[in-house]
Amino acid sequence: MRTEPGARTLPLVFLLAVLPAAGMTLWSLGPELRDLSRENAAGFDAGRLVLLYSDLPRLATSLLAGAALGLAGTILQQVLRNPLASPTTLGLSAGAKLSLSLATLYAPGLFVLGSDMVALAGSLAAGLVVLALGARRDFSPVTMVLAGLVVSLYCGALSALLILLNDRYLESLFIWGGGSLQQQDWSVPLSMLPRLLLLGGIVMVMARPLELLSLPDEQARALGLRTAAIRWGGAAVALCLTAVVTSLVGVIGFIGLVAPTIARLCGARRFRQRLLWAPLLGAGLLWFTDQAVQIAAGSLADFLPTGAVTALFGSPLLLLLLPRLRAQEQPPSLSGAAQPMRRGHGFKVLAVLLALLALMAVLAVLGGRLPDGTWGFVSGQLTGELLPWRLPRMLAALAAGLMLAAAGLILQRLTANEMASPEVLGVSAGATMGMAALVFLVTAPALPLQMGSAALGAMAVLLVILALGWRSGFLPERIVLAGIALNALLDAVVAVLSATGDPRALKLLNWIAGSTYGVTLETALPALGLAVLLLGLCTLTLRWLDILPLGRAAAQAVGIAVQPARITLFSLAVLLTAAGTMIVGPLSFVGLMAPHIARELGLIRARSQLFGAVLAGAVVMVLADWIGRNLAFPYQLPAGLVSALVGAPFLMLLLRRRG
Repeated sequence: MRTEPGARTLPLVFLLAVLPAAGMTLWSLGPELRDLSRENAAGFDAGRLVLLYSDLPRLATSLLAGAALGLAGTILQQVLRNPLASPTTLGLSAGAKLSLSLATLYAPGLFVLGSDMVALAGSLAAGLVVLALGARRDFSPVTMVLAGLVVSLYCGALSALLILLNDRYLESLFIWGGGSLQQQDWSVPLSMLPRLLLLGGIVMVMARPLELLSLPDEQARALGLRTAAIRWGGAAVALCLTAVVTSLVGVIGFIGLVAPTIARLCGARRFRQRLLWAPLLGAGLLWFTDQAVQIAAGSLADFLPTGAVTALFGSPLLLLLLPRLRAQEQPPSLSGAAQPMRRGHGFKVLAVLLALLALMAVLAVLGGRLPDGTWGFVSGQLTGELLPWRLPRMLAALAAGLMLAAAGLILQRLTANEMASPEVLGVSAGATMGMAALVFLVTAPALPLQMGSAALGAMAVLLVILALGWRSGFLPERIVLAGIALNALLDAVVAVLSATGDPRALKLLNWIAGSTYGVTLETALPALGLAVLLLGLCTLTLRWLDILPLGRAAAQAVGIAVQPARITLFSLAVLLTAAGTMIVGPLSFVGLMAPHIARELGLIRARSQLFGAVLAGAVVMVLADWIGRNLAFPYQLPAGLVSALVGAPFLMLLLRRRG
């Protein structure tokens, strides 16, 4: 069989990861390995025991876990036909973390079965919810990806909320959540190996049917392939692969995205090629990262999560290979971009959303907990006392919801991919990184300084993405992949800071959660004015938003200059994201949920979907802030996390409708 020219790059990339990893391993373990066969005259050798029962099991675990995640990511990208899919798409890691948090707080007796069984149960539960939602629409690739993201953000938000409220009991989940490979014996690799061999054998049997999924469904069915059953089976195998790794070593999700992506960008166009090279690249990348962590961190290596640090090495490699991305490799187009809408339907939906927003705004200002803790509406003297506190928070939440929803809509239509969102773009992570630097450098930063630092971080990511996308003509998939790589890179830095146990990391987590309690009228009114201005600019781009999802050829045929239009829309989305993130943090996921809520309500055309999305986003954020202020009174729950808890179930209910 003739080898494709690009595939010759794969061995070189693999060696670039493996050779340094092997060199570091020999350098750090070489003396112990040479002494391994010698007799121990003293009868006890601590170094020998550490080598046999800690270092070597850790090495084996890194290889097995990396290979399994690379294989799982390859399968998911094939069955979902989306290059942005990864093991975390099914919400397995978030489900495991949530189950461990709940068991620690409310059912510690379950740990008699082992923490790996508790984590495995959470992973499988999250995956089954995703598969159940996907089954309602014949396992549509877009629905599967969206369902996984929704389940993941819901579990992740609930876990973060539990950690904030019970940080004394759940601090260890910081390290586990980053993926710690520390081992005390051979139990983890010996437990992992037979399961992975069994699942790998199933993948080999399914290799040909999975490869046929690259064809359009009609052609695959004409060949006798039951596409829905194969997708179900492939997703189930990927779920089990990821659940095994997550339950035993924690969250190491980035490998599942970067390994198959690097394999594809280096020339592995056929699915069977990626089945070979993605696990090898995943194993090599995790091995290299773990060895680098142990050498660089020294005695602190056991407390530094290798899974988080993986992004520090994988992200730059992915960014370097992005120029190899071919223009024809496009994400799946928006399914509803050109569907007609019933006359009058859009107006009715928008009217209901507007009325609901007005009702929520009044409730947020006048209703809720009174100073004595009782429920009621403010009146008389209380109005003057509480209005200066409640009104700015409502206006800030409203502005953030408007801007993040608009940013999400622009990104989803610009990239023709329902997975795109401000969080995926990486700008939210840039704002987080700016805030992290401020928290660790300044003792008590004022609110204006916090907003300025977050803005600088967001703008830095913007400049990097613009530089990466300029030469490609802002190819949508390359822009989204660059955003994911930068997002993972910056999140890894935050995860490493959190794993140090520094009290300032908890302060950073509070900001990331997205609370509006520090907002004043002097900051809320400019934010609302900026939201109105940017939304006005969005209305000038509606023609582009209607036509660009149809592809470059269709856009050029009607006279649209594609590259300038993409630059303008991308810059507008970044401005909306940066402004919204500074108000409610990077974890709200309103930018993902609101456009989908509008689409599920039947708003398909760009004009109606834009107004529907911004109204839905505003409703979710105002409701989230009101719940956060009142549910655990007198304590405050962050609006950013609560918005995910409010919006995600609603989106799940909409996904249950058959398409």
